[in-house]
Amino acid sequence: MTPNTDLNHTLFERARQVIPGGVNSPVRAFKAVGGTPRFIKRAQGAYFWDANGQRYIDYIGSWGPMILGHGHPAVLDAVQKAAIDGFSFGAPTEREIELAEEILSLMPSMDMVRLVSSGTEACMSALRLARGATGRSKIIKFEGCYHGHADALLVKAGSGLATFGHPTSAGVPPEVVQHTLVLEYNNIQQLEEAFALHGADLACLMIEPIAGNMNFVRASVPFMQRCRELCSQYGALLVFDEVMSGFRVALGSAQSLYAQAIPGFKPDLTVLGKVIGGGMPLAAFGGPRAIMELMAPLGPVYQAGTLSGNPVATACGLATLREIRKPGFFDALSRKTQSLVDGLKAAAAEAGVPFSADCQGGMFGFFLMPELPQNYATVMKTDNARFNTLFHGLLDRGVYIAPALYEAGFVSAAHTEADIAETVSVASDVFKLLRPA
Repeated sequence: MTPNTDLNHTLFERARQVIPGGVNSPVRAFKAVGGTPRFIKRAQGAYFWDANGQRYIDYIGSWGPMILGHGHPAVLDAVQKAAIDGFSFGAPTEREIELAEEILSLMPSMDMVRLVSSGTEACMSALRLARGATGRSKIIKFEGCYHGHADALLVKAGSGLATFGHPTSAGVPPEVVQHTLVLEYNNIQQLEEAFALHGADLACLMIEPIAGNMNFVRASVPFMQRCRELCSQYGALLVFDEVMSGFRVALGSAQSLYAQAIPGFKPDLTVLGKVIGGGMPLAAFGGPRAIMELMAPLGPVYQAGTLSGNPVATACGLATLREIRKPGFFDALSRKTQSLVDGLKAAAAEAGVPFSADCQGGMFGFFLMPELPQNYATVMKTDNARFNTLFHGLLDRGVYIAPALYEAGFVSAAHTEADIAETVSVASDVFKLLRPA
Protein backbone atom coordinates (compact mmCIF):
# COMPACT_ATOMS: atom_id res chain seq x y z
CA MET A 1 0.00 0.00 0.00
CA THR A 2 1.44 3.38 -1.00
CA PRO A 3 1.36 6.37 1.36
CA ASN A 4 -1.26 7.98 -0.85
CA THR A 5 -3.68 5.11 -0.23
CA ASP A 6 -2.68 4.46 3.38
CA LEU A 7 -5.37 6.04 5.54
CA ASN A 8 -3.10 5.83 8.59
CA HIS A 9 -0.58 8.03 6.77
CA THR A 10 -3.30 10.47 5.70
CA LEU A 11 -4.69 10.74 9.21
CA PHE A 12 -1.23 11.19 10.68
CA GLU A 13 -0.49 14.06 8.32
CA ARG A 14 -3.79 15.71 9.31
CA ALA A 15 -3.11 15.14 13.00
CA ARG A 16 0.35 16.69 12.81
CA GLN A 17 -1.20 19.96 11.68
CA VAL A 18 -3.39 20.32 14.76
CA ILE A 19 -1.89 18.12 17.51
CA PRO A 20 1.77 18.35 18.61
CA GLY A 21 3.54 15.43 16.97
CA GLY A 22 0.18 14.19 15.72
CA VAL A 23 -0.57 12.35 18.96
CA ASN A 24 -1.96 13.05 22.41
CA SER A 25 0.55 10.82 24.19
CA PRO A 26 4.14 10.72 22.90
CA VAL A 27 4.76 6.97 22.63
CA ARG A 28 1.88 6.65 20.15
CA ALA A 29 3.87 8.58 17.56
CA PHE A 30 6.17 5.60 16.74
CA LYS A 31 9.12 7.97 17.12
CA ALA A 32 11.19 5.28 18.85
CA VAL A 33 10.54 2.63 16.21
CA GLY A 34 9.97 4.72 13.07
CA GLY A 35 7.12 4.48 10.62
CA THR A 36 3.52 5.62 10.67
CA PRO A 37 1.36 5.10 13.75
CA ARG A 38 -1.80 3.07 13.30
CA PHE A 39 -5.03 4.97 13.78
CA ILE A 40 -7.52 2.61 15.37
CA LYS A 41 -11.16 2.57 14.26
CA ARG A 42 -12.61 -0.15 16.45
CA ALA A 43 -11.76 -3.01 18.79
CA GLN A 44 -13.39 -6.23 19.90
CA GLY A 45 -12.11 -8.97 22.17
CA ALA A 46 -8.37 -9.45 21.65
CA TYR A 47 -8.24 -7.46 18.41
CA PHE A 48 -8.39 -4.00 16.96
CA TRP A 49 -8.59 -2.69 13.43
CA ASP A 50 -6.82 0.32 11.94
CA ALA A 51 -8.05 2.92 9.48
CA ASN A 52 -7.16 0.61 6.57
CA GLY A 53 -9.22 -2.22 8.03
CA GLN A 54 -6.12 -4.23 9.03
CA ARG A 55 -6.75 -6.47 12.05
CA TYR A 56 -4.14 -6.79 14.81
CA ILE A 57 -3.85 -9.09 17.78
CA ASP A 58 -3.64 -6.49 20.53
CA TYR A 59 -0.97 -6.86 23.22
CA ILE A 60 -1.10 -3.33 24.57
CA GLY A 61 -4.73 -3.42 25.73
CA SER A 62 -4.89 0.37 25.99
CA TRP A 63 -1.59 0.09 27.92
CA GLY A 64 -3.07 -2.27 30.49
CA PRO A 65 -6.71 -1.52 31.35
CA MET A 66 -8.39 -3.96 28.98
CA ILE A 67 -7.84 -7.07 31.08
CA LEU A 68 -11.17 -8.53 29.88
CA GLY A 69 -10.50 -7.61 26.27
CA HIS A 70 -12.40 -5.00 24.29
CA GLY A 71 -16.17 -4.79 24.43
CA HIS A 72 -16.84 -7.30 27.20
CA PRO A 73 -20.65 -7.73 27.38
CA ALA A 74 -20.99 -7.16 31.14
CA VAL A 75 -18.88 -4.01 30.97
CA LEU A 76 -20.68 -2.65 27.93
CA ASP A 77 -24.04 -3.22 29.61
CA ALA A 78 -22.93 -1.42 32.77
CA VAL A 79 -21.51 1.55 30.84
CA GLN A 80 -24.56 1.91 28.61
CA LYS A 81 -26.93 1.92 31.58
CA ALA A 82 -24.77 4.45 33.42
CA ALA A 83 -24.56 6.74 30.38
CA ILE A 84 -28.31 6.84 30.09
CA ASP A 85 -28.57 8.06 33.68
CA GLY A 86 -26.04 10.84 33.09
CA PHE A 87 -22.43 11.48 32.10
CA SER A 88 -21.32 13.57 35.07
CA PHE A 89 -22.99 15.16 38.08
CA GLY A 90 -20.34 16.90 40.16
CA ALA A 91 -22.03 15.34 43.17
CA PRO A 92 -21.62 12.02 45.01
CA THR A 93 -23.09 8.78 43.71
CA GLU A 94 -23.70 5.37 45.30
CA ARG A 95 -21.51 3.74 42.66
CA GLU A 96 -18.45 5.58 43.98
CA ILE A 97 -19.02 3.86 47.31
CA GLU A 98 -19.50 0.50 45.62
CA LEU A 99 -16.27 0.82 43.66
CA ALA A 100 -14.36 1.94 46.76
CA GLU A 101 -15.76 -1.01 48.71
CA GLU A 102 -14.80 -3.39 45.91
CA ILE A 103 -11.22 -2.09 45.80
CA LEU A 104 -10.81 -2.20 49.58
CA SER A 105 -12.17 -5.75 49.77
CA LEU A 106 -9.25 -6.87 47.57
CA MET A 107 -6.51 -4.70 49.10
CA PRO A 108 -5.83 -5.42 52.80
CA SER A 109 -3.31 -2.57 53.02
CA MET A 110 -6.03 0.01 52.39
CA ASP A 111 -8.79 1.22 54.74
CA MET A 112 -9.87 4.17 52.62
CA VAL A 113 -9.46 5.21 49.00
CA ARG A 114 -9.82 8.44 47.03
CA LEU A 115 -10.90 8.21 43.38
CA VAL A 116 -9.31 10.47 40.75
CA SER A 117 -9.11 10.53 36.95
CA SER A 118 -5.56 9.49 35.99
CA GLY A 119 -2.49 7.69 37.26
CA THR A 120 -0.50 10.91 37.13
CA GLU A 121 -3.07 12.63 39.31
CA ALA A 122 -3.10 9.72 41.76
CA CYS A 123 0.71 9.61 42.08
CA MET A 124 0.93 13.38 42.47
CA SER A 125 -1.75 13.30 45.18
CA ALA A 126 -0.17 10.36 47.01
CA LEU A 127 3.14 12.21 47.04
CA ARG A 128 1.48 15.32 48.49
CA LEU A 129 -0.25 13.18 51.10
CA ALA A 130 3.02 11.50 52.09
CA ARG A 131 4.65 14.88 52.57
CA GLY A 132 1.67 16.16 54.51
CA ALA A 133 1.57 13.09 56.74
CA THR A 134 5.28 13.19 57.59
CA GLY A 135 6.00 16.91 57.49
CA ARG A 136 9.03 16.12 55.31
CA SER A 137 9.99 17.15 51.79
CA LYS A 138 12.47 14.65 50.33
CA ILE A 139 11.41 11.59 48.36
CA ILE A 140 13.08 8.56 46.81
CA LYS A 141 12.22 7.20 43.40
CA PHE A 142 14.09 4.79 41.14
CA GLU A 143 15.60 5.26 37.73
CA GLY A 144 13.38 3.66 35.10
CA CYS A 145 10.22 3.84 37.21
CA TYR A 146 7.57 6.15 35.76
CA HIS A 147 4.99 7.72 38.04
CA GLY A 148 3.25 10.06 35.63
CA HIS A 149 4.25 13.49 34.46
CA ALA A 150 4.01 15.52 37.67
CA ASP A 151 7.00 17.87 37.85
CA ALA A 152 8.61 16.38 40.97
CA LEU A 153 8.54 12.90 39.43
CA LEU A 154 9.97 13.73 36.00
CA VAL A 155 13.52 13.14 37.14
CA LYS A 156 16.54 11.22 35.90
CA ALA A 157 19.34 9.90 38.06
CA GLY A 158 21.97 12.22 39.44
CA SER A 159 25.64 11.97 38.53
CA GLY A 160 26.79 10.01 41.57
CA LEU A 161 25.74 7.59 44.26
CA ALA A 162 22.74 8.80 46.28
CA THR A 163 22.65 12.20 44.61
CA PHE A 164 19.59 14.21 43.75
CA GLY A 165 18.19 14.06 40.27
CA HIS A 166 17.86 16.41 37.33
CA PRO A 167 14.70 17.31 35.38
CA THR A 168 13.96 15.08 32.40
CA SER A 169 11.59 17.58 30.82
CA ALA A 170 11.89 21.18 29.75
CA GLY A 171 9.66 23.35 31.88
CA VAL A 172 10.60 21.63 35.14
CA PRO A 173 12.79 24.00 37.20
CA PRO A 174 15.73 22.35 38.97
CA GLU A 175 14.45 23.62 42.31
CA VAL A 176 11.25 21.59 41.83
CA VAL A 177 13.18 18.31 41.78
CA GLN A 178 15.79 19.30 44.36
CA HIS A 179 14.05 17.09 46.92
CA THR A 180 13.83 14.04 44.63
CA LEU A 181 16.49 11.41 45.18
CA VAL A 182 16.88 8.99 42.26
CA LEU A 183 18.39 5.59 43.00
CA GLU A 184 19.17 2.45 41.03
CA TYR A 185 16.42 -0.17 41.07
CA ASN A 186 17.30 -3.36 42.98
CA ASN A 187 20.47 -1.82 44.46
CA ILE A 188 20.32 -2.50 48.21
CA GLN A 189 23.66 -0.88 49.00
CA GLN A 190 22.65 2.39 47.37
CA LEU A 191 19.28 2.27 49.12
CA GLU A 192 20.90 1.88 52.53
CA GLU A 193 23.32 4.72 51.84
CA ALA A 194 20.48 7.03 50.79
CA PHE A 195 18.58 6.39 54.01
CA ALA A 196 21.73 6.79 56.08
CA LEU A 197 22.32 10.19 54.50
CA HIS A 198 18.77 11.51 54.20
CA GLY A 199 16.48 9.21 56.20
CA ALA A 200 15.35 11.82 58.71
CA ASP A 201 14.17 14.09 55.87
CA LEU A 202 12.45 11.49 53.68
CA ALA A 203 8.69 11.69 53.29
CA CYS A 204 8.37 8.58 51.17
CA LEU A 205 9.87 6.03 48.87
CA MET A 206 7.78 5.57 45.73
CA ILE A 207 8.29 2.45 43.64
CA GLU A 208 6.78 0.37 40.88
CA PRO A 209 7.02 -3.15 42.38
CA ILE A 210 7.05 -4.49 38.84
CA ALA A 211 8.49 -1.78 36.66
CA GLY A 212 6.42 -1.80 33.47
CA ASN A 213 8.18 1.20 32.02
CA MET A 214 11.42 -0.77 31.90
CA ASN A 215 9.44 -3.37 29.92
CA PHE A 216 9.11 -5.81 32.83
CA VAL A 217 11.56 -5.71 35.72
CA ARG A 218 10.68 -7.07 39.16
CA ALA A 219 11.89 -5.64 42.42
CA SER A 220 13.67 -8.56 44.08
CA VAL A 221 12.23 -9.85 47.34
CA PRO A 222 15.36 -8.91 49.37
CA PHE A 223 15.31 -5.42 47.84
CA MET A 224 11.62 -4.92 48.59
CA GLN A 225 12.04 -6.23 52.13
CA ARG A 226 14.84 -3.71 52.69
CA CYS A 227 12.65 -0.92 51.29
CA ARG A 228 9.99 -1.80 53.85
CA GLU A 229 12.44 -2.11 56.73
CA LEU A 230 14.17 1.19 56.03
CA CYS A 231 10.92 3.11 55.56
CA SER A 232 9.67 1.76 58.89
CA GLN A 233 12.96 2.50 60.62
CA TYR A 234 13.18 6.10 59.44
CA GLY A 235 9.48 6.98 59.47
CA ALA A 236 9.11 7.38 55.71
CA LEU A 237 6.05 6.05 53.87
CA LEU A 238 6.41 3.18 51.40
CA VAL A 239 4.29 4.13 48.38
CA PHE A 240 3.47 1.39 45.87
CA ASP A 241 2.72 2.66 42.37
CA GLU A 242 0.46 -0.12 41.11
CA VAL A 243 -1.13 1.89 38.32
CA MET A 244 0.13 -0.76 35.91
CA SER A 245 0.42 -3.85 38.11
CA GLY A 246 -2.70 -3.29 40.19
CA PHE A 247 -5.27 -6.07 39.59
CA ARG A 248 -3.23 -6.98 36.50
CA VAL A 249 -0.56 -9.30 37.91
CA ALA A 250 -2.75 -10.86 40.62
CA LEU A 251 -6.15 -10.32 42.20
CA GLY A 252 -4.40 -8.77 45.20
CA SER A 253 -2.03 -6.84 42.92
CA ALA A 254 1.77 -7.00 43.15
CA GLN A 255 1.79 -6.29 46.87
CA SER A 256 0.04 -9.60 47.50
CA LEU A 257 2.95 -11.40 45.82
CA TYR A 258 5.47 -9.74 48.14
CA ALA A 259 3.24 -10.47 51.13
CA GLN A 260 3.55 -14.16 50.29
CA ALA A 261 7.35 -13.91 50.52
CA ILE A 262 7.75 -11.31 53.30
CA PRO A 263 5.73 -11.94 56.50
CA GLY A 264 3.47 -9.01 57.35
CA PHE A 265 4.45 -7.03 54.28
CA LYS A 266 2.29 -4.16 53.09
CA PRO A 267 2.90 -0.68 51.68
CA ASP A 268 1.72 2.47 53.47
CA LEU A 269 0.04 3.97 50.41
CA THR A 270 -1.00 2.40 47.12
CA VAL A 271 -1.67 4.09 43.79
CA LEU A 272 -4.00 2.32 41.35
CA GLY A 273 -5.18 2.95 37.81
CA LYS A 274 -5.79 1.29 34.45
CA VAL A 275 -7.65 -1.94 35.35
CA ILE A 276 -9.82 -0.26 38.01
CA GLY A 277 -11.23 1.97 35.25
CA GLY A 278 -11.66 -0.81 32.69
CA GLY A 279 -10.62 1.59 29.91
CA MET A 280 -12.28 4.73 31.26
CA PRO A 281 -10.26 7.60 32.83
CA LEU A 282 -10.15 6.51 36.47
CA ALA A 283 -7.42 6.02 39.09
CA ALA A 284 -7.15 5.98 42.87
CA PHE A 285 -4.85 6.13 45.86
CA GLY A 286 -5.44 4.73 49.30
CA GLY A 287 -4.03 3.50 52.56
CA PRO A 288 -4.69 3.32 56.30
CA ARG A 289 -7.50 5.42 57.74
CA ALA A 290 -5.14 7.51 59.89
CA ILE A 291 -3.25 8.67 56.80
CA MET A 292 -6.20 9.01 54.42
CA GLU A 293 -8.17 11.14 56.87
CA LEU A 294 -5.52 13.82 56.41
CA MET A 295 -7.11 14.46 53.00
CA ALA A 296 -9.53 17.37 52.54
CA PRO A 297 -12.27 17.86 53.56
CA LEU A 298 -11.24 16.09 56.79
CA GLY A 299 -7.62 17.19 56.93
CA PRO A 300 -5.12 19.76 55.63
CA VAL A 301 -3.90 17.94 52.50
CA TYR A 302 -5.86 19.35 49.57
CA GLN A 303 -6.93 17.45 46.46
CA ALA A 304 -10.00 17.83 44.27
CA GLY A 305 -11.29 16.92 40.81
CA THR A 306 -14.36 17.83 38.80
CA LEU A 307 -14.57 14.39 37.17
CA SER A 308 -13.33 12.33 40.14
CA GLY A 309 -15.62 9.34 40.65
CA ASN A 310 -17.27 9.94 37.28
CA PRO A 311 -20.48 7.84 37.11
CA VAL A 312 -19.73 6.24 33.74
CA ALA A 313 -16.10 5.49 34.63
CA THR A 314 -17.05 3.95 37.96
CA ALA A 315 -19.62 1.75 36.23
CA CYS A 316 -16.95 0.53 33.83
CA GLY A 317 -14.43 -0.10 36.59
CA LEU A 318 -16.90 -1.79 38.92
CA ALA A 319 -18.07 -4.19 36.22
CA THR A 320 -14.46 -5.00 35.37
CA LEU A 321 -13.45 -5.75 38.96
CA ARG A 322 -16.49 -7.97 39.45
CA GLU A 323 -15.47 -10.04 36.45
CA ILE A 324 -11.82 -10.46 37.39
CA ARG A 325 -12.62 -11.64 40.91
CA LYS A 326 -14.59 -14.61 39.63
CA PRO A 327 -13.03 -17.97 40.60
CA GLY A 328 -10.28 -19.15 38.27
CA PHE A 329 -9.95 -15.89 36.35
CA PHE A 330 -6.30 -15.22 37.18
CA ASP A 331 -5.30 -18.87 36.90
CA ALA A 332 -6.59 -18.90 33.31
CA LEU A 333 -5.07 -15.51 32.49
CA SER A 334 -1.69 -16.52 33.92
CA ARG A 335 -1.65 -19.72 31.86
CA LYS A 336 -2.26 -17.77 28.67
CA THR A 337 0.46 -15.25 29.41
CA GLN A 338 2.93 -17.96 30.37
CA SER A 339 2.09 -19.85 27.18
CA LEU A 340 2.87 -16.75 25.13
CA VAL A 341 6.17 -16.14 26.93
CA ASP A 342 7.24 -19.78 26.66
CA GLY A 343 6.39 -19.79 22.96
CA LEU A 344 8.40 -16.64 22.31
CA LYS A 345 11.38 -18.03 24.20
CA ALA A 346 11.29 -21.24 22.18
CA ALA A 347 10.96 -19.38 18.88
CA ALA A 348 13.89 -17.10 19.71
CA ALA A 349 16.03 -20.04 20.81
CA GLU A 350 15.30 -21.89 17.58
CA ALA A 351 16.38 -18.84 15.59
CA GLY A 352 19.50 -18.37 17.71
CA VAL A 353 18.41 -14.93 18.91
CA PRO A 354 19.46 -13.79 22.42
CA PHE A 355 16.20 -13.42 24.29
CA SER A 356 14.79 -13.36 27.81
CA ALA A 357 11.26 -12.85 29.07
CA ASP A 358 9.19 -12.78 32.24
CA CYS A 359 5.52 -12.52 33.13
CA GLN A 360 3.05 -12.37 35.99
CA GLY A 361 -0.70 -12.63 35.69
CA GLY A 362 -1.66 -10.81 32.51
CA MET A 363 1.52 -8.71 32.22
CA PHE A 364 4.71 -9.68 30.38
CA GLY A 365 7.94 -8.29 29.03
CA PHE A 366 10.87 -9.45 26.94
CA PHE A 367 14.40 -8.37 26.13
CA LEU A 368 16.76 -9.07 23.25
CA MET A 369 19.47 -10.20 25.65
CA PRO A 370 20.21 -13.59 27.21
CA GLU A 371 19.45 -12.67 30.83
CA LEU A 372 16.69 -10.63 32.44
CA PRO A 373 17.88 -7.15 33.46
CA GLN A 374 17.60 -5.98 37.06
CA ASN A 375 17.71 -2.21 36.56
CA TYR A 376 17.49 0.59 34.03
CA ALA A 377 21.19 0.52 33.14
CA THR A 378 21.00 -3.10 32.00
CA VAL A 379 17.68 -2.54 30.21
CA MET A 380 19.41 0.16 28.19
CA LYS A 381 21.84 -2.40 26.79
CA THR A 382 19.09 -3.91 24.63
CA ASP A 383 19.67 -3.45 20.90
CA ASN A 384 17.26 -0.76 19.71
CA ALA A 385 17.72 -1.46 16.02
CA ARG A 386 16.95 -5.15 16.39
CA PHE A 387 13.90 -4.38 18.50
CA ASN A 388 12.62 -2.04 15.80
CA THR A 389 12.99 -4.82 13.23
CA LEU A 390 11.08 -7.14 15.54
CA PHE A 391 8.34 -4.57 16.17
CA HIS A 392 7.71 -3.82 12.50
CA GLY A 393 7.97 -7.48 11.55
CA LEU A 394 5.22 -8.32 14.01
CA LEU A 395 3.16 -5.26 13.07
CA ASP A 396 3.27 -6.03 9.36
CA ARG A 397 2.04 -9.54 10.15
CA GLY A 398 -0.86 -8.41 12.31
CA VAL A 399 0.57 -8.51 15.84
CA TYR A 400 0.61 -5.24 17.77
CA ILE A 401 3.06 -4.86 20.66
CA ALA A 402 4.13 -1.64 22.35
CA PRO A 403 5.97 0.66 19.90
CA ALA A 404 8.77 1.20 22.38
CA LEU A 405 11.54 -0.95 23.75
CA TYR A 406 10.79 -0.13 27.37
CA GLU A 407 7.08 -0.90 27.69
CA ALA A 408 5.42 -4.01 29.08
CA GLY A 409 2.86 -6.05 27.17
CA PHE A 410 -0.56 -7.29 28.25
CA VAL A 411 -2.62 -10.40 27.65
CA SER A 412 -6.39 -10.30 28.18
CA ALA A 413 -9.01 -12.87 29.03
CA ALA A 414 -10.21 -12.51 25.44
CA HIS A 415 -7.00 -13.87 23.92
CA THR A 416 -7.47 -17.46 22.80
CA GLU A 417 -5.04 -20.33 22.43
CA ALA A 418 -5.30 -19.74 18.68
CA ASP A 419 -4.27 -16.09 19.16
CA ILE A 420 -1.26 -17.15 21.19
CA ALA A 421 -0.29 -19.78 18.63
CA GLU A 422 -0.64 -17.31 15.77
CA THR A 423 1.51 -14.79 17.62
CA VAL A 424 4.25 -17.33 18.31
CA SER A 425 4.18 -18.50 14.68
CA VAL A 426 4.51 -14.93 13.43
CA ALA A 427 7.29 -14.21 15.92
CA SER A 428 9.13 -17.34 14.78
CA ASP A 429 9.24 -15.94 11.23
CA VAL A 430 10.39 -12.52 12.42
CA PHE A 431 13.08 -13.90 14.74
CA LYS A 432 14.74 -15.41 11.66
CA LEU A 433 15.35 -11.84 10.47
CA LEU A 434 17.21 -11.13 13.71
CA ARG A 435 19.69 -13.99 13.55
CA PRO A 436 23.22 -12.84 14.36
CA ALA A 437 25.38 -12.55 11.25
